[in-house]
Amino acid sequence: MVEAIAFYTLATLILGFGILVISVRNIVHSVLFLVADLLLVAALYVTLAAEFLAVIQILVYAGGIVVLYLFVVMLVQLKRPELHADRRRLGVVGLLLAGVVLLELVGIAVYSASQPMLPAPGAARGLPIEGGNTENLGWVLYTDYLIPFEVASMLLLVAMIGAIVLARREVAVE
Repeated sequence: MVEAIAFYTLATLILGFGILVISVRNIVHSVLFLVADLLLVAALYVTLAAEFLAVIQILVYAGGIVVLYLFVVMLVQLKRPELHADRRRLGVVGLLLAGVVLLELVGIAVYSASQPMLPAPGAARGLPIEGGNTENLGWVLYTDYLIPFEVASMLLLVAMIGAIVLARREVAVE
């Protein structure tokens, strides 16, 4: 009963702060709400007995990623007023793409609900599953999900290089 109350309280707070992240006008306040949101997600991990993920959530996301966001805010200087709306903005196309993504998520949820539950990925090959959370996460990450893990790291590297190139162009133009 206590776990359910803690879960629903944290879930409500996470959703509330998530809405504040995208609805406030001041970008610095938005980043601060994002920090609070990420810390609440870490608290949710603790209630689910995933302490390793909670620590990683705090170190990587609430610490590192948010600092990068603040650097981008300072670098781009978002306090400049908008003189006109962007004519290249394609709102209808964005709305259609959002609808497609929503349909994909609903399809994934329906497909997942119709499939029988499979054993844990590491258990099928005799990998140790009685270890701690960190050991189980490591086994699964570096055996069953190695390719997606490497693809995600490459995507992050490309995004970082792209952000640096775009920022250098902006600084060079001014």
